[in-house]
Amino acid sequence: MADIAIWPGSSSFQSGSGDTPFGFYDGDVDFQRDADKVTVFCARRLGYPITDTELQELNIYACFEEAITTYGNEVYLWKLQENYLSLEGAPSDQNLNGQLITPNQGTVIRIAEQYGSEAGTGGNIEYRTGSIALTQSVQNYDLEAWAVNNGLTEGDLEIKRIFYEPSPAIVRFFDPYAGTGTGVQTLLESFGFGNFSPGINFLLMPISYDVQKLQAIELNDQVRKSNYTFQLRNNKLKIFPIPIKDETLHFEYIKKSDRSQVITQTSGSVITNPSEVPYDNPTYANINSIGRQWIFKYTLALVRETLGLIRGKHQQIVLPGGDTTTLNHADLLSLAKDEKYKLLEELRDMLERTSRNKQLEKKSTESDMLRKELSNIPLTIYVK
Repeated sequence: MADIAIWPGSSSFQSGSGDTPFGFYDGDVDFQRDADKVTVFCARRLGYPITDTELQELNIYACFEEAITTYGNEVYLWKLQENYLSLEGAPSDQNLNGQLITPNQGTVIRIAEQYGSEAGTGGNIEYRTGSIALTQSVQNYDLEAWAVNNGLTEGDLEIKRIFYEPSPAIVRFFDPYAGTGTGVQTLLESFGFGNFSPGINFLLMPISYDVQKLQAIELNDQVRKSNYTFQLRNNKLKIFPIPIKDETLHFEYIKKSDRSQVITQTSGSVITNPSEVPYDNPTYANINSIGRQWIFKYTLALVRETLGLIRGKHQQIVLPGGDTTTLNHADLLSLAKDEKYKLLEELRDMLERTSRNKQLEKKSTESDMLRKELSNIPLTIYVK
C-alpha cells in the first residue's frame, strides 16, 4: 500500500480526461468547479492532513458523480410516481427533464373503458347483433345452439340485450283531430319530424302536453301489457307470452373471448412501463444549494465507504520498530452505511412533503385556518 500514490492535498479536475467513470457531467462548468472543492471537503472530513487518506482524486471524483446520479434518480423516481398515470402511453422519444407535466385523465379513461364495455356505453369490446326466428306456439329457444350454427365457439356467447320492447311511444301517439279539417296540420313534416311528432295546430302547445301523452302510453303498456317479457338463463330464452305468430327477435351479444384480448398500441414509441419514461441524468448546474448540500454529504458517505473497503484489505500494518496497528475499516463501513441510509430517507421525506397530495392538504389546512381567523374580526355596522 505504501507504493501507491495517495491523496496529495490538492487536485485538478480535467474535463474529458477520463477522471470520472461515465463522464455524465464533465462538460458542466459548475461540476468542474465543484469537483476539486468536494475532493478537499471529503479529504479533510476524513482527517487529512492529520492522517493520510488512502485515496486518489479519481476515487473521490467517481463518488461525486455517483452522488449526483443518485440524487437525480431519486428526484425523477418521485416525479415518475407523481405523474405515471398521465405519462403512460405518451411518446417516449422526448426528454422530460425540466418539463412541467400537466396531469390528464387519458390513462384513467382508458382503464375505465372496460367498465363501459360491460355497461354497454362504449369500451373496447365489440357488441354484435343477431336475430332468431320466433315460431308460433314455441316458447323456448336455445341461443347457444344459434351461436354454434353461426360460427361461434361453444360457450363463447354472452347475451347483453334482448330487443323485446315495442316501438317508442312517440310513434304511437295518435292525434284524433289530425286530418279532420279543424285546422290541425303536421307543420314539422318539412323538417323530417312528421313520423315522430303528432299533428299540431297554429297554437303552439307546451312541451309538457306531449310528455304527458307519452307517459300515459308507456304506463298503459307497463300495466296492461306487463306479461310481455322474456327470461334468459344460460343462454336459454323463454318468451312470454307464447308467440301467436311467426316473428323475428333481435338481440345484442358479445364474445366472451373478447374480454381477454390484449389491446396494444403499435403506432410510434410510447411509454409502457416506468423504465421507458424518458428522464435523463440531471443538469448539475440547475441543482440548487439544497440539492448540492445533499450531494456533498452523500459523496462523503461514498468516499468513507470506499476508504473503509481499501483499509479492509490491510486490516493490520507494521509500524517502525515492529509494532502493529489495526485500521478502522469496520467503523468506516458502518458509519458510511448509516449515513447513506439516513440521507436517502431525508431526501425521500422531503420529496414526499412536496408531493401534490401533501401540498393540497397543506393549502386546505391554511384555508381553514384563515377562515377561522377572519371569523374573529368584528363586522362593521354601517349606518345610513
